[in-house]
Amino acid sequence: MRAVGYQHPASLDHPQHSLDSQELPDPQDLLNSQHLADPEYQLSPEYLVDPKYLVDPEYLVDIELPDPSPGADDLLVRVEAVAVNPVDVKVRRRELPPPGAWRLLGWDAVGRVEALGQRAGGFAVGDRVWYAGPLNRAGCNAELQLVDWRLVARAPQSLTSAEAAALPLTSLTAWELLFDRLRLPQGSDAAAGQVLLVVAGAGGVGSMVLQLARQLTGLTLVATASQPEGQAWARHCGAHQVIDHKLPLRTQLAALGIEAVQWVASLSHTDQHFDALVDLLAPQGALALIDDPNPAAINLLSLKRKSLSLHWELMFTRSLFQTADMAAQGGILQRVAELVDENRLFSSCRQILGPINAANLTAAHRQLAGQLAGQSSIGKIVLEGWD
Repeated sequence: MRAVGYQHPASLDHPQHSLDSQELPDPQDLLNSQHLADPEYQLSPEYLVDPKYLVDPEYLVDIELPDPSPGADDLLVRVEAVAVNPVDVKVRRRELPPPGAWRLLGWDAVGRVEALGQRAGGFAVGDRVWYAGPLNRAGCNAELQLVDWRLVARAPQSLTSAEAAALPLTSLTAWELLFDRLRLPQGSDAAAGQVLLVVAGAGGVGSMVLQLARQLTGLTLVATASQPEGQAWARHCGAHQVIDHKLPLRTQLAALGIEAVQWVASLSHTDQHFDALVDLLAPQGALALIDDPNPAAINLLSLKRKSLSLHWELMFTRSLFQTADMAAQGGILQRVAELVDENRLFSSCRQILGPINAANLTAAHRQLAGQLAGQSSIGKIVLEGWD
């Protein structure tokens, strides 16, 4: 099968870019600030700090691999379209596969079932499905992928493969943040009169937090976005009001008649906004986050006076730990597909770069690296088909 991956530098015929060891930060500091991956993953300091890693000719490579065979709980899926996410760049920066092995990235896919394992229920060969998949298996940047059936649902009928590929990871993250971590009630009048502040509301996850909260709760939604295009997109996704996270938040909210918020979804650069968010939260409010803030900027004791709660959302937790409720992710995706086909949710796909290959994925990663560095982002980047 065709795939796109990368190898350990020791497996290559020519040396990789590297930095002088005196320029590398302390590895433990890197581990503390990059805690998304499984603890057994190998840290790669060079890829975390080397500014040349994205132009390295071996950053991602077009390769041929043997076709995989499904295990008992697996679906074998022929991939039609994929989306890219910041986690792709984070894993590429820090994880080295064993010498001689290939690491395949990608955690957003749409494709058709080609084969099923003995315990894989509810699907048939030919079904068009969508999923994000687990962090600790080969990703979706391949023609064929194995994925546990409990993480999968049938894709929405009303979207193309490219449109649908933009949604699984961000929809799961947004749903789990809202309804599993913050435990918000659902219903058109649920939490009416209360305010949810969504920091970075124009990004991939923000797009889905706003859509789901607007459709399934009665919350007043305030999003942050710094650019006019992002502000317009956030309103399109359901924000009642939009403010600029580069300006003082309290002053802008006060101008809207909002003195405090009950809920915060902080989706990017939480370390830059943490103190302001604690200040804005009402007593007994809740703060949820998904990013990797500098621990030194997160003063947990500042939450105590107001009895504020802190909630972390990682979409990969259920699959990494094989939790008893792992199948909930398939259920969430099924519900999201229904909402899409009812025209209550829409795709956050904003750019299709072309077919799935190393050149296009590297170009997508360059954009994502800019987002991680603080550049504004709107929606998702997708690749569709194979050369």
